[in-house]
Amino acid sequence: MQGHNHSSRREWLTQALGLLSVAAAPSLAFANNAAHIVIVGGGVGGATAAKYLKLFNPQLRVTVIEKNPVYVRPYGSSEVLNQHAKMDDLNVSYDGLKSRYGIEFVFDTVTGLDPQARVISTLGKKKIGYDRLIVSPGIQLMYSAYEGYSEAVANQSVPSGWIPGQQTALLAKQLQGMRQGGTFVLAAPPNPYRCPPGPYERAALMTEWFAKHNPTAKVIIVDPKDSFVTDETMMLGWNRLYNFNLPDDYVKKMSAEVEVKQHSKPSMLSWVRGKDGGRTLKVDAKNMRIETEAEVIKADVINVIPPMKAGQVAATLGLADSSGFCPVERRTFASTLVPNVYVIGDASIADAMPKSGFSANTQAKVVARAIVEELAGKPAPEPLWENTCYALAGKDYGLFVADVFKIQADGKIGRINGKGRYLPLNATPAQIKLGARYQQAWLRTFTADCFA
Repeated sequence: MQGHNHSSRREWLTQALGLLSVAAAPSLAFANNAAHIVIVGGGVGGATAAKYLKLFNPQLRVTVIEKNPVYVRPYGSSEVLNQHAKMDDLNVSYDGLKSRYGIEFVFDTVTGLDPQARVISTLGKKKIGYDRLIVSPGIQLMYSAYEGYSEAVANQSVPSGWIPGQQTALLAKQLQGMRQGGTFVLAAPPNPYRCPPGPYERAALMTEWFAKHNPTAKVIIVDPKDSFVTDETMMLGWNRLYNFNLPDDYVKKMSAEVEVKQHSKPSMLSWVRGKDGGRTLKVDAKNMRIETEAEVIKADVINVIPPMKAGQVAATLGLADSSGFCPVERRTFASTLVPNVYVIGDASIADAMPKSGFSANTQAKVVARAIVEELAGKPAPEPLWENTCYALAGKDYGLFVADVFKIQADGKIGRINGKGRYLPLNATPAQIKLGARYQQAWLRTFTADCFA
């Protein structure tokens, strides 16, 4: 992509990658150190940490404890709903991490931690000692946040699918089999949640699919929020692809940079913001109704993305505070509640950093470097993190948000790039299409960086 905004973004990412490449060359003073690093959670954060620990110091013993023998990737999982991908496409093997780097895997459920003895306990009655422990718990969905909703309801009739698996397959079946002229309601979550552009991408991809297969269908997003990450670029895509009329305040804000069309023909897609009563209150699975502050909506398919907190293992190990997430020391992501434990990914309290796979990946690299240097008796280097989230407003309509982060004067993690965060509003059709190609390429290369 060309243009001033993209050049600024590229400059920031070049700086970030340069510093991260420096971070990838730690001291060799630890060459004979055979410390045992245990990682709980084999998702993006845990897998990346395991791989980069072994890259930084092949002498380390690294063990990953993970419940599932195959990783099912959440990023890109909404593409199962519009038949752009199959459920099997989401499966990622751990074989590369085992064979190429000598990483050990224990497929079991963690049940406890003795921080003094530095021992992890599992459901299979294993006792696993460690020198340092990294926990990458992911998120859990708070199904009970809405009256009438529960995990059982989600598994049977009103799926979430935000953690991919059987609910994703159920939702795909419901959407692809929805009656002609039916209504699909997506209940977006409150902040903070995993993958900020994700709910809006999901709604867009299904609107595109319905336009071809069910052209009289309706897609309604009910939302407790009044804005979201990538909202301007995402809604501009909706405007161009689906006759969506942006709210007046967005039109006013964006009109200096780009023409926003006003359509006389109603759109298949609508967005009910928090200020307009979009917050979900109740789910009636039997009658397929969802109640918001503004109205009760009768639907054919309901997709609820509930509030989130750190994965259950975080609470089990005493790593989460009253917020439901895990406080960490920002420089190293060491837990502030339990010694010799580091928490990365969606579960950590990382201030301005979003809860995304890219964030977890870059946090894992910084933590791996910090541990390696600490074991060598050296201080951790000044950390720098980055995040890029690609999203689709349609199969060929790509957009992104890209940021670089560092510790600010107040001790918290803050964004240091001010320009070039998003696809420019005046991007050309070729740039937009290229963004979609980047998204598909990123799915492959990112997975390889974490798991291969």
